[in-house]
Amino acid sequence: MYGWIWRHLPGNVWLRAALSLLLALAVVYALFQYVFPWAEPLLPFNDVTVDGEGAGAAG
Repeated sequence: MYGWIWRHLPGNVWLRAALSLLLALAVVYALFQYVFPWAEPLLPFNDVTVDGEGAGAAG
């Protein structure tokens, strides 16, 4: 996949490297701005229950 992208980018090695970096930054930006906020309510990471009982409780 990366080889296919590299072959289809225009220019010499330096321009291809710059465009690859720009594409990677665009993907990261899109993930943080759109995909992760959309997916956050669907993930169970905030479903935490702490009641103070159990083996690790001091008291």
